[in-house]
Parts: sequence; C-alpha cells; structure tokens
Amino acid sequence: MEIKAPEKLAKGTLRIVPLGGLGEIGRNMTVFEINDQILIVDCGVLFPEETQPGVDLILPDFSYLEDKLDRIAGIVLTHGHEDHIGGVPYLLRLRQDIPILGSRLTLALVEAKLKEHRINPFTHTVKEGEIEQVGPYSLEFIAVNHSIPDSLAVLIRTEAGSVLGTGDFKMDQLPLDGRLTDLRAFARIGEAGLDLFMVDSTNADVPGFTPLESDIGPVIESVIAKTPGKVVVASFSSHVHRVQQVIDAAVANNRKVAFVGRSMVRNMGIAQELGFLKVPDKSIIEMRQIPDYPDNKVVLMSTGSQGEPMAVLSRLANREHQISIGEGDTVLMASSLIPGNENAVYKVIDGLTRIGANVVHKGNAKVHVSGHAAAGELLYCYNILKPKNVIPIHGEFRHLDANAALAIRTGVPKERVLVVEDGVVIDLKDGIAEVVGRVPCGMLYVDGKTVGKITEDDLKDRMILAAEGFISIFAVVDKDGKVVEGPEIRARAYAEDDHVFDDILPAISNALAEAQAGGMRDTYGLQQVIRRTVGNWVAKAHRRKPMIIPIVVSSKRGA
Repeated sequence: MEIKAPEKLAKGTLRIVPLGGLGEIGRNMTVFEINDQILIVDCGVLFPEETQPGVDLILPDFSYLEDKLDRIAGIVLTHGHEDHIGGVPYLLRLRQDIPILGSRLTLALVEAKLKEHRINPFTHTVKEGEIEQVGPYSLEFIAVNHSIPDSLAVLIRTEAGSVLGTGDFKMDQLPLDGRLTDLRAFARIGEAGLDLFMVDSTNADVPGFTPLESDIGPVIESVIAKTPGKVVVASFSSHVHRVQQVIDAAVANNRKVAFVGRSMVRNMGIAQELGFLKVPDKSIIEMRQIPDYPDNKVVLMSTGSQGEPMAVLSRLANREHQISIGEGDTVLMASSLIPGNENAVYKVIDGLTRIGANVVHKGNAKVHVSGHAAAGELLYCYNILKPKNVIPIHGEFRHLDANAALAIRTGVPKERVLVVEDGVVIDLKDGIAEVVGRVPCGMLYVDGKTVGKITEDDLKDRMILAAEGFISIFAVVDKDGKVVEGPEIRARAYAEDDHVFDDILPAISNALAEAQAGGMRDTYGLQQVIRRTVGNWVAKAHRRKPMIIPIVVSSKRGA
C-alpha cells in the first residue's frame, strides 16, 4: 500500500522521521519535531558496496530538512561510531551553528572530524544522569554499554509523550571499563510509563546473550604469544576496548604497538588523551620505528577490517604498503563483518593467505564479540520498560522483524509495534504512535568533493562500464543525412579486438541509409538508430550489454 505525504503537524504532537538506519546497517539518523522545533538524534554514514563504484560515503537524505534548518534546536549523538557521527560535517555545511550534545569521547571524535572540514562547532558535553532542556525537549542521558566507551541512551520527554532511544547497546555484565548499561534507570523509566521505545535491532535474531568482551583478551594474547613474526590486528578505528586488549596482550609478550592508519592514529590519540585508553610507558612506537625492532617484538594495530580498498589491510594484502607481511606473520581480524562487505573481506583474507600470512578471524577463532544486544538482552529490556509502542531501529529488515517479534512476545500489542523504513513518518500523541505518511528519502552519495550529485543512474552507468565495457561509434552525415565519413568504432574494456566490429559496419551504414530514405535528418534520431543496431548485434553475437555512445556529426558538405 502506498503511503502518502503526511498532513501538517498538529500542535502538541511529536513527529518522528527516520532518515537512515532502518533496513540497513549504517547512516543512522532520526528527526523529532514538535511545535516547530526539531531535534536530531545521530547523523551517521553508510559505507559503499561493490555495486556503488567510486562512492566514498553514503549519507542520510537531508532534503527533508533543507527548508527547516532554522528550526533545528540541536543534535544528540549517542556514541562515536562512524555510522552515528560520520554525517555530521555534511549536515553542518548546511548550518554550522546547530548545537551538538554528546559525551566527552563522542564530542572529541566528532570535533576532530569537523576540524578536517574546517568547521568550528558549538558543542555541549553531557554525561549519564544529566537532564538537559533543548527547546521543547527534556533530554535525560543514560549510560549504556557498547563496543566504544562513553555511549549513551537518551530519554526524550515532550508534552506529547516520552521516547527512549537506546542508540547501540548491549548488557555486558563484566565490561572492560566497568560501565554497565543502567538497568536501574530503565526500570525507573518503565515505572513512570514509557510511550515509545526505539531500540537497537542488530542482534535481535541472535538467541541468548552477547558474549563478554573480557573473554576475547586471552584469545588475543594467545595468538600474539604463538606468532614468531609480526602481528597485525585489524579493527575499527574507534574500537577503544579492542585496542586496549591488544595493547595489554602486546605488553604481556614484550612487544611494542604501532598504530597504522590515519583514523586509527587520530582516534587512539584522542582516547588516550581523555583517559579512555590506558597506555603503559614506552609501549607505543611510531610506524617509522617499526624497522628498528625484530618482527617478534612488534604488533601493528591497523584499519581495514571491512576490506576497504584504500585501508591498511588491503594494501598489505596487495603488497602496496611500506610494511611487508609474509611467512611467520599473523593477521588478526578482530571485528564483526558488516553485511555487504563479505566479498571485500574474503578477498583480503585470500590475499594475505597467498603471501604466507596466518589469518585469524571470527570464522576460525573467538577473536570478536558484538557490541549489540542479543535477543535475551532485548527481552529483559522489554520486560523492564513495558513500553506502549515500539519502533525497532538500527538493522536490516530481518533484524527489525526479529526485534518486533520479541516485543510482541513480551506483551506489546502487535498494532503498536511499527516496523518501518527510512522516510516513513510516525506521529505520537496520547500514548499512541501511528504511521501518518512518508517523505522522500533516498541515498545521498559522497564522491570526492561532490555531495548529492551522483544519482542511481550514474551508478548503473559505472557498473555497466566496469562489467560490460564501452563502445563508441562515430559518423559524419551531410545535410541530407547521408554518411560521408565513417562509421568508425572504438571499444574499451571489451576484451575483444576492434576488428570484431568489422561485420557490423555495413549494417550500421544500411540502417542509416534506411533512416535517411524515410526522411530522418536530425543527428539525435540517427544516433538512436546506431545505438539500436549496435546494441542488438552485440547482444546476439557476444551476449554483452556494453555502454554504447553513438556520435553523429552533421557536415556542411553538399550545402
């Protein structure tokens, strides 16, 4: 059923518009609006897949906000992962003075990012237990445990009702930093009555409970202890807990640690400066110092765990990095596999294995645990909070559906559990959340310095060029449409010699002659004749669908 555009927002009603993160892992962003004031929770990026060649990042679709920028009261950031903060610089290009609220580490990470974009933001640091008033929104911040320190859930109170957004979270009972998800705060919120629960869905289809982060440390130490050569550990550049475990394991084995990769160096520097990363004296060396140490005395902490082509790990696998990896060395991939990155990651694993490295990953060793709550943890939350309405967030559709099923099993009425996608508009009023419409919500592509100018059609063209090749046909016609020069054919990335097109040249000339005899004179029409003729021939003779660019130029000859 097609959902129409929503009606004008009534006074005293809270409108919720997810612009990213529903039906996908990434670019999380939700817009709240009441009484002409807007609050944004998170603004992240999605990383491109193989079907999006040339794209650097994918942003939430900001078009819904373009005529509302002056009404944005603030941005709340739940934690410092790229899929929650990476889009902030691009949003602030539209209006730089939007206040940003977040924890100390989260703001430090986003401020470093904004500095690279030459944006000086207005930020306000918050912490768990605090309540802040932002326009008509009363915001209470709650500690949650995740794979990055200083993560927060946020309780949004308005005259229309209350909304608890978890951000990304889990319920590790022995967290490395001792910071538990505050279930007492959840219980208090449940006792007071919660109108809407917007909850992380990433592991909703995983039964039981997410394993403890502390279980990973001994595995990492064992891998390092058994490796006769260099050890390279690849992880997300913001996974402070994992980096801490690597540093501890390296020190225990009398090895030095070098951070490799710009984002890894930047983020770990920030984490260390703020006290979230504990680094023993003289345990860290710079990359240029690595040759000064024997291979069995160094551990490299790098980026590239998702197979990104320009990241350190891919360059090591392709032997394009100044550091060499080979026999006796171990590469430990200490991260989860984001859906869509499978082929790129396995390609890196194969490349590293081919050059002799021992590759340890989640598929063959317990070297990573998720940062997201599994089904058992989500059931606890539903039973504690007893929400009136639920919107599963942060996940692909199978995750959202699994989360919805958990909510229903705990007693939330089925009609009050809304599984929606990006752009669907929900209004909350008098304890009832309901879908009221849809707004345009697509992908916003970043390609170099270009933002938003790359379209789906452009990506299709790029895929055709990459997979099928390119054929150009040039011809000159006189004023009567008669061919006086050409046609000439050139092909690129077609895996065939140009002479294979000799057979089609007479057919092109005949097709142009027939079109001319029928009265066609304009060059555009003649170009379409060429395109059809060549396209049909290539499809039948070679079973290919290359990009075909016909060029017909009109000559003054015969005038």
